[in-house]
Amino acid sequence: MNYIIIDDEPIARKGVRILADQISDLYFVGEYANPIIAQEKINQIEQLDIIFLDIEMPGLNGLQYLRDIRPSTSVILTTAYSQYALEAFELDVIDYLLKPIKMSRFLKAVQKVREYHNLVLQEGKIEQDDDAIYIKSDRKYIKLSLSEITYIKGLKDYVVIHTDKQKYMTAMNVGTINKQLPDHHFARVSKSYIINTNYINSIDVDKIILNNVEIPLGNTYKEDFINRFVKGSLLRR
Repeated sequence: MNYIIIDDEPIARKGVRILADQISDLYFVGEYANPIIAQEKINQIEQLDIIFLDIEMPGLNGLQYLRDIRPSTSVILTTAYSQYALEAFELDVIDYLLKPIKMSRFLKAVQKVREYHNLVLQEGKIEQDDDAIYIKSDRKYIKLSLSEITYIKGLKDYVVIHTDKQKYMTAMNVGTINKQLPDHHFARVSKSYIINTNYINSIDVDKIILNNVEIPLGNTYKEDFINRFVKGSLLRR
């Protein structure tokens, strides 16, 4: 697996490299002092599997980078601060490592990436055409029309896809399926929920009524959702 390091401290970058050099299937492809420089280079890397990302950095910090850029690569946060853990996991990081990083925790985090990649490749693979997706559920592939999906709920390493008639469980991370759905009708509204905006009945301060089901509206996702689907809808009228 190819990895890069984004951290403004040279000593911290060196520490991650020392740990990674002890794992035979990790291959170093770059290190950068800030996310802006890193993103320019990431677009030129043919295969990138892991970003080891610091949080407290001048300019664009690690969490802002995850919110604004939303990299598709697996992210392991490396930080000296524990208070950002909840927000970090809402942004779908694979793991959260506190400095100084112990080898045992580093190994565990890398193993999570391996397991996640295997899960996506073997069980959570979906194919998509213009108006449908194919998911693996109950040992068979099922074609689901995008228009019949009302919402999706994440359950750790699985998602439950709800339709008007029934629900389907498939082995996939909620962040992964979110990236594969068309964003003009689907929106992630909390750590665990993706909704089809065509089914919205009403929107409150911290919840959405969707097909008569109450869905939480998380603070991390609220501003983006309001700007894209509420304000945008008002402007089009």
